[in-house]
Amino acid sequence: MKTKLHIFKIVAKHLSFTLAAEQLFISQPAVSKSIKNLEEEYKTTFFVRKRNSIELTEEGKSFLLYVNKILAIYAEMEEQFLNKKEVFPDFLSFGVSTTLSNYIIPKVIAKFRIQFPQTKFEIISDNSSHIEDLLLNEDIDFGITEGRTNNSKLHFEKFIKDEIVLVTNVNNNAFKKGSIDIETLQEIPLIEREKGSGTKAVIEEFLKQNGIKTLNTVVSLNSTEAIKNYLYHSDHYALLSINAINNDLLHNKLKIIDITDLSIERWFYFVKRTGYQSSNILFFENFIKNNYNF
Repeated sequence: MKTKLHIFKIVAKHLSFTLAAEQLFISQPAVSKSIKNLEEEYKTTFFVRKRNSIELTEEGKSFLLYVNKILAIYAEMEEQFLNKKEVFPDFLSFGVSTTLSNYIIPKVIAKFRIQFPQTKFEIISDNSSHIEDLLLNEDIDFGITEGRTNNSKLHFEKFIKDEIVLVTNVNNNAFKKGSIDIETLQEIPLIEREKGSGTKAVIEEFLKQNGIKTLNTVVSLNSTEAIKNYLYHSDHYALLSINAINNDLLHNKLKIIDITDLSIERWFYFVKRTGYQSSNILFFENFIKNNYNF
């Protein structure tokens, strides 16, 4: 029954038998048969089958709520009685904000798989807002975000502190002293991250605290890498994580412009659904803490 329920959840997530089969590494007919058996067992229809897609029926939506609860109980039972400290699951899916997924997490995963080579990972890289949505929808059990919200359904724990710095092309000689004041910050042409980005949220809070209403934003891009590539060919500026530009500083591609008497700091947070307990996730969190800067 657990397997059937898991298949149902994946089909409901993708609204596609084909995509569910690909994720589960089983055939599409096997997925269809499992759903058909469930529908026959519960004497109802969970999906409306259309020419090129499927949709959850009202019964299917209600059934999904129970499935999520039952699978959560199965996970707790296995955590309590089956999983041993020296064993780690064969598969782990979690969400990470884009800054961390690009510059910190890959090297941690590489080291982790030396110790646990059987574990495969699916790492969902997105902005902090979407990672929180995935957690609340129970698509993932664990994430790392830029900053935190006041949502009581989520539990946040501090991971590492980060600094957001003003950067520009290394050949930009507009400010030879290497620093600007807050008034100049409001005038220079800036490239910024998209709405929903944790970096953008931190910057907006910084502006609010310092009485700055607007910046001179000229372009908005949806990734730090895109912003850096823009700066390689421009004398514009951007506020980016120091972790995102270490190699650019080392290879003399970008440089930091100090903002006089001001600094923008933030925390990265481990985040889970409130009340969610897992010794495996706790072990993995501790591994990340101990190895992110090796």
